[in-house]
Amino acid sequence: MIRDTLVASAATVLLAVSPALAEELSVVGSWSSLPLHKQFETPFWTKTLPDASGGEISVQMTTHDQMGIKGGDVYRMLGDGVFDIGMTVADYAVGDAPELEGLDVPLVATTPAEAKAMVEAARPMVEDIFKDRFNAKVLAIAPYPPQVVFCKGDIASLDDLAGKKIRGSGRMTTKFLEALGAEGVNVAFSEVPGALERGVIDCAVTGSGSGYSAGWWEVSDTLMTLPLGGWDPVVTAVNMDRWDSLSDDTKAMITAKVAAEFEAPAWATATGSLEMDVACLTGNGECSMGKPASMKLVAPNDADTAKARKILTETVLPEWAERAGTDWAKRWNESVGKTVGVQIPLS
Repeated sequence: MIRDTLVASAATVLLAVSPALAEELSVVGSWSSLPLHKQFETPFWTKTLPDASGGEISVQMTTHDQMGIKGGDVYRMLGDGVFDIGMTVADYAVGDAPELEGLDVPLVATTPAEAKAMVEAARPMVEDIFKDRFNAKVLAIAPYPPQVVFCKGDIASLDDLAGKKIRGSGRMTTKFLEALGAEGVNVAFSEVPGALERGVIDCAVTGSGSGYSAGWWEVSDTLMTLPLGGWDPVVTAVNMDRWDSLSDDTKAMITAKVAAEFEAPAWATATGSLEMDVACLTGNGECSMGKPASMKLVAPNDADTAKARKILTETVLPEWAERAGTDWAKRWNESVGKTVGVQIPLS
């Protein structure tokens, strides 16, 4: 009798100190070595959200590279319920959803403000794509730095990229490079330094900060800051079945916290990031991130910008419209296209 009473009392105490509706979320972040994960993803999911929930949410977090899975598998596995929340570069998933390429069109946004406006215009499309293709709900869309060009050897203008073997940061970027006369080469982000060093590729496109953090400056000479690869937005999404299992109060809390304390700070930091990245990559200016490199800086000129925009509107976007379908191209024209001042010609 006494033992039963003690057991009952212990159970009562445990229930009193443990949240009755505690939720444990499994979260898979983007590249573990890059600033977006270190500065924003990790602190938000492992501390900010659990603290805001008063202990009712706990998080187990890793990243796709730590798991040993490809970026292109993240959303597919998320939809299958392998984990609850996943985030990676949207361009990694365009093999499953070619319409998703419309989120990040290269060369149409040259500032963080323009990039954010482009993303917000595309967001309703992205939400529909994730619901239909990946059984997932979009929680956030955050930027990497603008996707610029790292080259081995001397490059002076856009014309000098013709004939080069170049790693693109996404399918649309690769299509642009091919229209320019370059050869688009598929190389994983982590394999780029070795590929540059061995001469497998001549140039590679990635975020300015990502290239600095990953040491691309050690195996390349020239930095071209024309944003050939757009901004490589990272989409954070939650498995729809898992989302539907949460209470309305929990959903509202997560939605509000993600917007205010993850998405907004990530975009705010993007302002001025290119200037800092360039300083760190070239040694021109103060670098607060570590040892400055000494790459040659090639800023875009008016002729480069005009040529790039012509290729984009006459070749790259019409090709995407064929892959994605006329309905998606029309939606893009009516939303993103109006925002950035570009229209895809449709018959």
